[in-house]
Amino acid sequence: MTDSVRIERLVHDGVRDRVYPGAVWAIGDADGARAHGTAGLLDPAEPDTAMRPDTLFDIASLTKVIAVWATIGALWEDDRLPLDEPLGTLWPEVTGHDLGTVTTRHLLTHTAGVPLRANLRNLYGTDPATIRKGVLHEALHRPPGQAVEYTDRAALILGYLAEHLTGQPLDRASEQHVWQPLGMNDTRFGPLPPDAAAQCAPTETDQDTGTHLKGVAHDFSARLLGGVCGIAGTFSTLDDLTRFLRYMLEPTTAPAPAGFGPAWTEESLTVHTGPLEPARGLFWHPAPGTDPAERTYVHYGFTGTGMWISPKQGTWAVLLTNKLYYTRDREPLTNLRNMFRAITFG
Repeated sequence: MTDSVRIERLVHDGVRDRVYPGAVWAIGDADGARAHGTAGLLDPAEPDTAMRPDTLFDIASLTKVIAVWATIGALWEDDRLPLDEPLGTLWPEVTGHDLGTVTTRHLLTHTAGVPLRANLRNLYGTDPATIRKGVLHEALHRPPGQAVEYTDRAALILGYLAEHLTGQPLDRASEQHVWQPLGMNDTRFGPLPPDAAAQCAPTETDQDTGTHLKGVAHDFSARLLGGVCGIAGTFSTLDDLTRFLRYMLEPTTAPAPAGFGPAWTEESLTVHTGPLEPARGLFWHPAPGTDPAERTYVHYGFTGTGMWISPKQGTWAVLLTNKLYYTRDREPLTNLRNMFRAITFG
């Protein structure tokens, strides 16, 4: 049985076992997809809506990669953002505050020591300016570099930093430096216009309306901040994410060079946390079940999305699902993702 047949069966089993209503997937290399497929339904409430290759997904934390990581990489490649300078020397807004002692590398490796709490509304209210001030001026809960502690705040702060250095909102900076050059024409922050929302895979039920969210970010922080933030809020398609990963392996595959290039990819897909566990690259991390020396890296999204890349093998993979339509239980999808990775990368 070929790997593509095994993946096809695995993804369809996820529909059968109600891990998700539907999914799209692809595996490939710098030349493009070697195999791809769809399974299940876009919306189980409408049985005639089969999942499509061009379905738009709320990609949740993949925003941290395709918007924040990529834009920060463009600034690094342009020598506008040294990774190891304290932020207070680059960014007057944090000078004199605890965050001013943190570096960009600390944030990218989740070793900054920023608070782990991320319920912005409960902490700072609903005004975006007040939220920004609260996040940037909050005291650290431990000195930088002591521990690896995943927190959405790292991406939120880096999104604010990218806005400061580019002089643009994060959505415009991402579009200009990354998405437009790569031809990622369907990728955008929400809320989506009605015609695009109709092509979007639904996520959880909105408690305010009693309907499933379609074209509106599932992540509450993204919604609170108008749809655009470093944590989440981006919608994309299989084809666009394929373009992104192909470019990471071979920049000549793109219509035009993005702001980041092979140097940033090489820098990022390497362990930067030394003996600290879990091992981290720069926003990417070694895929569970692999030896970091194999350099198979992954990033997941809470809504049921995932991207893998292995420069050593010259291979990438994407799995997009609308898991949250059914359940927040992570174990079934975790197990399926691990099998997907094992089939694709060994």
